[in-house]
Amino acid sequence: MAEFEDRWLSVDEICKHLGVSNDTVYKWIDKHRMPAHRMGRLWKFKRSEVDVWVKEGGAAGNSPGAPIQPITPNGG
Repeated sequence: MAEFEDRWLSVDEICKHLGVSNDTVYKWIDKHRMPAHRMGRLWKFKRSEVDVWVKEGGAAGNSPGAPIQPITPNGG
């Protein structure tokens, strides 16, 4: 069963896993270094790599490598 858990996911599958649109995934690949692998014309993803990237704040909208800024009440 472990072989199915670590299989390559398509764009549609990773979108469903993350609950975002295709456009968002393509933007994250281009602008936020989302871990993705190009196989011919297709993008493929490892769920474990993407989950680590999300947990580390990769999808937070900061520029790559920038520290994540905490959100504080009243902008202070």
